[in-house]
Amino acid sequence: MNKYELALVVSAKVEDEVRDAVVEKAKAYIARYNGNVTEVEEWGKKKLAYEIQKMHEGFYYFIQFEADAQCPAEVERHVRIMDNVLRYLVVRKDA
Repeated sequence: MNKYELALVVSAKVEDEVRDAVVEKAKAYIARYNGNVTEVEEWGKKKLAYEIQKMHEGFYYFIQFEADAQCPAEVERHVRIMDNVLRYLVVRKDA
């Protein structure tokens, strides 16, 4: 199993419960494709480098997980169409 990190930028205009639901949904997608979430880091509200959908701020989350090689593509496929996610990126972490 490889180690990966999913970076999520969630809209700052939504309520705390909605943001938590977005993170839980992303974790559920990882679990659905046989991934194991090891850590979730919440960096809080940060200023975006450039305007995205007329927003200047977003909440940053970093989810570390272990999974097989096909899992990241499937997770990206689902996260791509999630509401309130401004940007996302899955990267493989070197050992």
